Amino acid sequence: MAILVKTTQDGRKLEVVGLAITLGGKLEANELIEVKDHPYRRAIRAAAPEATHMAGRVPLTREEAEIVLAAFRQAEADMLANPVAIHERFRIAAMMKSREQGIE
Repeated sequence: MAILVKTTQDGRKLEVVGLAITLGGKLEANELIEVKDHPYRRAIRAAAPEATHMAGRVPLTREEAEIVLAAFRQAEADMLANPVAIHERFRIAAMMKSREQGIE
């Protein structure tokens, strides 16, 4: 189930689907970064002074970031209640670890 966070100026929807943030139906990010920790924080503050977080290329206000974080918490709770989802998460984590070590 997709949770609408906002609609951008060009009409695309920023939504949370599971543990992913999508923009116009395509993956944009899988985490939020606080503007104060972002490497381009000065440019972000100049372009979007009300932004507190970034979801990929999209600036978010505090309220929008809270919507994303609440959706992430709900998706995490749903995942932890499902044994198949837990198994899949471990499988993906093991695959990512193997890639980091150069094993594919």
